[in-house]
Amino acid sequence: MHTRLQSLPPQLALLVGVLAASTASPLIRLVQTEVNSLAIAAWRLTLASAILAPVALIARREELRRLVSRDWLLMLASGVMLAIHFATWISSLAYTSVAASVALVSTSPLFVGLGSFLILRERITRALVIGMVIAVIGSAVIGLEDWGQGSHRLTGDLLALAGAISVAIYFLIGRRLRSRLSLVAYVFPVYATAAFTLMLVAAIFEVSLSGYRATHWLWLLLLALGPQILGHSSLNWALRHLPATYVTLAVLGEPIGSSILAWLILSEVPSVVTVLGGALVLTGIVIAGRE
Repeated sequence: MHTRLQSLPPQLALLVGVLAASTASPLIRLVQTEVNSLAIAAWRLTLASAILAPVALIARREELRRLVSRDWLLMLASGVMLAIHFATWISSLAYTSVAASVALVSTSPLFVGLGSFLILRERITRALVIGMVIAVIGSAVIGLEDWGQGSHRLTGDLLALAGAISVAIYFLIGRRLRSRLSLVAYVFPVYATAAFTLMLVAAIFEVSLSGYRATHWLWLLLLALGPQILGHSSLNWALRHLPATYVTLAVLGEPIGSSILAWLILSEVPSVVTVLGGALVLTGIVIAGRE
């Protein structure tokens, strides 16, 4: 099974990850009608951790035992960054449209590219830089519709950008650890750390974590299964085979999928500007991918 996974094209894992991650924003908007944003983030990671626990503790127990203190510290740091990412980004969706929020949080490649060069010493090619610039411009264009409207508030902007910076650090740490750890041995401790962090913060701020309707529990479970386990885990699998900058660049395709789903599910019709931005994002990904 492991050999079969190794033979899979990493670009295929990226495609699956981006498609699964694109379902997150519409699902979150459905849940936010009655559930606090911090509670959504906490339950998303808690349910995902609970689902992965049997696999990690049985199949990867020996690998987890061999981890050294430095590995655990890095995974704890990665988990905290993931918690910050979801807490800030999910909260931003309560202030602005799906397209604008996802577009702003998708500026993470700028921070990953800088960190990859300064910290991981990864070479940044000309094609990657050109593709990254075009894709980031496209991502920004998607959110232009909201800049002059009241729905796109400064609070939402700052929260989405905070989500971009924190997820960039999360991907950079993941790139270093995934080079020597299996997928489950990495994501389970990270997801569990993020879940614990979010649950603790929710308890401190006395956020209600129960009493939801059955449909809202269903949305939360789907968030854990789809965007988290399938989506984020696919991206983490790709980190072992591709530069962190390219992985986060491919994630820029998420605004396209999220905007389409928001149109179908939430009746948020994408404008010509959004379509133009989506075309730029795809162009940037293709240019960077050719390298």
